[in-house]
Amino acid sequence: MPAGIDWVLARMRGLEAALPPRDGVAVFNRVYLTVTEEVGHRVSAGAFRSRRAAAELDVRFAKRYLHAVDQASKGRRPPACWRPLFQLRGHPAVQPLQFALAGINAHIGHDLALALTDTCRALGTEPRALEGDFHRIGEVLVTMEERIREELMPGPDLLDVADPLTHLVGSWTLEAARNAAWASFRALWAIRELPDLTEELVDRVDASVGMIGRCLLTPLG
Repeated sequence: MPAGIDWVLARMRGLEAALPPRDGVAVFNRVYLTVTEEVGHRVSAGAFRSRRAAAELDVRFAKRYLHAVDQASKGRRPPACWRPLFQLRGHPAVQPLQFALAGINAHIGHDLALALTDTCRALGTEPRALEGDFHRIGEVLVTMEERIREELMPGPDLLDVADPLTHLVGSWTLEAARNAAWASFRALWAIRELPDLTEELVDRVDASVGMIGRCLLTPLG
Protein backbone atom coordinates (compact mmCIF):
# COMPACT_ATOMS: atom_id res chain seq x y z
CA MET A 1 0.00 0.00 0.00
CA PRO A 2 1.38 3.46 -0.88
CA ALA A 3 3.15 5.18 2.02
CA GLY A 4 0.83 8.19 1.95
CA ILE A 5 -2.26 6.01 2.29
CA ASP A 6 -0.59 4.10 5.12
CA TRP A 7 -0.11 7.41 6.97
CA VAL A 8 -3.78 8.31 6.48
CA LEU A 9 -4.90 4.90 7.75
CA ALA A 10 -2.69 5.25 10.83
CA ARG A 11 -4.26 8.64 11.63
CA MET A 12 -7.79 7.30 11.21
CA ARG A 13 -7.06 4.23 13.35
CA GLY A 14 -5.65 6.50 16.02
CA LEU A 15 -8.87 8.51 16.00
CA GLU A 16 -10.94 5.33 16.17
CA ALA A 17 -9.04 4.22 19.28
CA ALA A 18 -9.28 7.63 20.95
CA LEU A 19 -12.92 8.61 20.36
CA PRO A 20 -16.01 7.23 22.15
CA PRO A 21 -17.90 4.90 19.76
CA ARG A 22 -21.12 6.98 19.89
CA ASP A 23 -19.29 10.24 19.11
CA GLY A 24 -20.53 11.63 15.79
CA VAL A 25 -17.02 12.14 14.39
CA ALA A 26 -16.13 8.58 15.44
CA VAL A 27 -19.14 7.24 13.51
CA PHE A 28 -18.02 8.99 10.32
CA ASN A 29 -14.37 8.07 10.93
CA ARG A 30 -15.23 4.36 11.05
CA VAL A 31 -17.03 4.65 7.73
CA TYR A 32 -14.20 6.61 6.14
CA LEU A 33 -11.58 4.21 7.48
CA THR A 34 -13.34 1.31 5.77
CA VAL A 35 -13.53 3.22 2.48
CA THR A 36 -9.86 4.22 2.64
CA GLU A 37 -8.77 0.65 3.36
CA GLU A 38 -10.70 -0.55 0.30
CA VAL A 39 -9.33 2.19 -1.95
CA GLY A 40 -5.81 1.46 -0.70
CA HIS A 41 -6.15 -2.23 -1.54
CA ARG A 42 -7.42 -1.38 -5.01
CA VAL A 43 -4.59 1.08 -5.61
CA SER A 44 -2.07 -1.59 -4.63
CA ALA A 45 -3.79 -4.14 -6.91
CA GLY A 46 -3.60 -1.80 -9.91
CA ALA A 47 -7.34 -1.30 -10.22
CA PHE A 48 -6.96 2.35 -11.25
CA ARG A 49 -5.77 3.84 -14.52
CA SER A 50 -3.01 5.70 -12.69
CA ARG A 51 -1.79 4.28 -9.40
CA ARG A 52 0.06 7.51 -8.65
CA ALA A 53 -2.91 9.78 -9.38
CA ALA A 54 -5.34 7.62 -7.38
CA ALA A 55 -3.01 7.56 -4.37
CA GLU A 56 -2.35 11.30 -4.65
CA LEU A 57 -6.08 12.06 -4.74
CA ASP A 58 -6.87 9.68 -1.88
CA VAL A 59 -4.25 11.24 0.41
CA ARG A 60 -5.04 14.88 -0.46
CA PHE A 61 -8.73 14.17 0.00
CA ALA A 62 -8.25 12.53 3.41
CA LYS A 63 -5.95 15.29 4.63
CA ARG A 64 -8.79 17.81 4.33
CA TYR A 65 -10.91 15.78 6.74
CA LEU A 66 -7.99 15.26 9.11
CA HIS A 67 -7.20 18.97 9.00
CA ALA A 68 -10.80 19.72 10.04
CA VAL A 69 -10.39 17.28 12.94
CA ASP A 70 -7.17 19.00 14.00
CA GLN A 71 -8.76 22.45 13.77
CA ALA A 72 -11.68 21.40 15.96
CA SER A 73 -9.41 19.71 18.51
CA LYS A 74 -7.45 22.98 18.87
CA GLY A 75 -10.59 25.02 19.40
CA ARG A 76 -10.40 26.61 15.96
CA ARG A 77 -13.21 26.88 13.43
CA PRO A 78 -13.14 24.15 10.79
CA PRO A 79 -14.68 24.86 7.36
CA ALA A 80 -18.41 25.60 7.48
CA CYS A 81 -19.23 22.25 5.89
CA TRP A 82 -17.76 20.41 8.90
CA ARG A 83 -19.07 22.63 11.69
CA PRO A 84 -22.49 20.95 12.11
CA LEU A 85 -20.86 17.55 12.67
CA PHE A 86 -18.37 18.88 15.23
CA GLN A 87 -21.01 20.97 16.99
CA LEU A 88 -23.60 18.18 17.25
CA ARG A 89 -21.27 15.18 17.57
CA GLY A 90 -22.53 14.39 21.07
CA HIS A 91 -26.22 15.16 20.64
CA PRO A 92 -28.24 12.22 22.04
CA ALA A 93 -31.16 12.75 19.64
CA VAL A 94 -29.05 12.50 16.46
CA GLN A 95 -28.83 8.98 15.02
CA PRO A 96 -25.51 7.36 13.94
CA LEU A 97 -26.75 7.22 10.35
CA GLN A 98 -27.20 10.99 10.40
CA PHE A 99 -23.63 11.49 11.64
CA ALA A 100 -22.28 9.23 8.89
CA LEU A 101 -24.21 10.96 6.10
CA ALA A 102 -23.37 14.43 7.42
CA GLY A 103 -19.67 13.58 7.35
CA ILE A 104 -19.92 12.16 3.84
CA ASN A 105 -21.85 15.23 2.74
CA ALA A 106 -19.14 17.58 4.06
CA HIS A 107 -16.29 15.55 2.61
CA ILE A 108 -17.79 14.90 -0.82
CA GLY A 109 -19.68 18.16 -1.19
CA HIS A 110 -16.80 20.46 -0.27
CA ASP A 111 -13.47 18.67 0.11
CA LEU A 112 -13.56 16.49 -2.99
CA ALA A 113 -13.54 19.31 -5.55
CA LEU A 114 -10.61 20.96 -3.77
CA ALA A 115 -8.68 17.69 -3.54
CA LEU A 116 -9.22 17.05 -7.25
CA THR A 117 -7.95 20.53 -8.05
CA ASP A 118 -4.89 20.08 -5.82
CA THR A 119 -4.17 16.72 -7.43
CA CYS A 120 -4.27 18.15 -10.94
CA ARG A 121 -1.88 20.92 -9.90
CA ALA A 122 0.50 18.50 -8.16
CA LEU A 123 0.64 16.12 -11.11
CA GLY A 124 0.57 18.78 -13.81
CA THR A 125 -2.42 17.18 -15.48
CA GLU A 126 -5.91 18.09 -16.69
CA PRO A 127 -9.30 17.09 -15.18
CA ARG A 128 -10.06 14.61 -17.95
CA ALA A 129 -7.05 12.53 -16.85
CA LEU A 130 -8.68 11.96 -13.45
CA GLU A 131 -12.24 11.36 -14.60
CA GLY A 132 -11.98 7.59 -15.04
CA ASP A 133 -10.41 7.01 -11.64
CA PHE A 134 -12.87 9.46 -10.08
CA HIS A 135 -15.71 7.19 -11.20
CA ARG A 136 -13.85 4.05 -10.06
CA ILE A 137 -13.48 5.50 -6.58
CA GLY A 138 -17.16 6.45 -6.81
CA GLU A 139 -18.05 2.79 -7.27
CA VAL A 140 -16.40 2.02 -3.93
CA LEU A 141 -18.26 4.89 -2.27
CA VAL A 142 -21.64 3.77 -3.61
CA THR A 143 -21.10 0.27 -2.23
CA MET A 144 -20.12 1.72 1.13
CA GLU A 145 -23.16 4.02 1.19
CA GLU A 146 -25.45 1.02 0.72
CA ARG A 147 -23.76 -0.78 3.61
CA ILE A 148 -23.97 2.31 5.82
CA ARG A 149 -27.69 2.66 5.30
CA GLU A 150 -28.26 -1.05 5.95
CA GLU A 151 -26.09 -1.22 9.07
CA LEU A 152 -26.94 2.11 10.72
CA MET A 153 -30.63 2.45 9.91
CA PRO A 154 -32.48 1.71 13.15
CA GLY A 155 -35.66 -0.27 13.54
CA PRO A 156 -37.24 -2.80 11.15
CA ASP A 157 -36.10 -3.23 7.56
CA LEU A 158 -39.12 -1.36 6.25
CA LEU A 159 -39.74 1.83 8.17
CA ASP A 160 -42.94 3.75 7.70
CA VAL A 161 -42.52 6.27 4.88
CA ALA A 162 -43.70 8.97 7.30
CA ASP A 163 -40.88 8.22 9.75
CA PRO A 164 -38.79 11.42 10.11
CA LEU A 165 -35.47 9.58 9.73
CA THR A 166 -36.67 7.83 6.58
CA HIS A 167 -37.68 11.17 5.12
CA LEU A 168 -34.47 12.91 6.17
CA VAL A 169 -31.93 10.39 4.86
CA GLY A 170 -33.97 9.86 1.69
CA SER A 171 -33.50 13.53 0.81
CA TRP A 172 -29.73 13.16 0.28
CA THR A 173 -27.88 10.88 -2.13
CA LEU A 174 -24.21 10.22 -2.69
CA GLU A 175 -24.65 10.22 -6.46
CA ALA A 176 -26.02 13.77 -6.44
CA ALA A 177 -23.21 14.92 -4.13
CA ARG A 178 -20.55 13.34 -6.36
CA ASN A 179 -22.02 14.91 -9.50
CA ALA A 180 -22.03 18.31 -7.80
CA ALA A 181 -18.44 17.83 -6.64
CA TRP A 182 -17.28 17.06 -10.18
CA ALA A 183 -19.08 20.15 -11.50
CA SER A 184 -17.49 22.29 -8.76
CA PHE A 185 -14.08 20.85 -9.61
CA ARG A 186 -14.46 21.72 -13.28
CA ALA A 187 -15.54 25.24 -12.37
CA LEU A 188 -12.61 25.68 -9.98
CA TRP A 189 -10.20 24.44 -12.61
CA ALA A 190 -11.62 26.81 -15.21
CA ILE A 191 -11.09 29.84 -12.93
CA ARG A 192 -7.85 28.67 -11.30
CA GLU A 193 -6.01 31.79 -12.48
CA LEU A 194 -8.64 34.05 -10.87
CA PRO A 195 -7.96 33.84 -7.11
CA ASP A 196 -10.70 36.23 -5.99
CA LEU A 197 -13.37 34.38 -7.95
CA THR A 198 -12.00 31.04 -6.78
CA GLU A 199 -12.18 32.09 -3.15
CA GLU A 200 -15.75 33.31 -3.57
CA LEU A 201 -16.85 30.04 -5.19
CA VAL A 202 -15.17 27.92 -2.52
CA ASP A 203 -16.78 29.97 0.26
CA ARG A 204 -20.24 29.66 -1.29
CA VAL A 205 -19.91 25.91 -1.78
CA ASP A 206 -18.62 25.55 1.78
CA ALA A 207 -21.60 27.46 3.20
CA SER A 208 -24.21 25.59 1.15
CA VAL A 209 -22.77 22.18 2.02
CA GLY A 210 -22.72 23.20 5.68
CA MET A 211 -26.40 24.11 5.49
CA ILE A 212 -27.22 20.67 4.06
CA GLY A 213 -25.18 19.06 6.83
CA ARG A 214 -27.11 20.94 9.49
CA CYS A 215 -30.38 19.69 8.00
CA LEU A 216 -29.08 16.11 7.95
CA LEU A 217 -28.26 16.42 11.65
CA THR A 218 -31.73 17.56 12.72
CA PRO A 219 -32.32 15.97 16.17
CA LEU A 220 -35.09 13.37 15.89
CA GLY A 221 -35.33 12.06 19.44
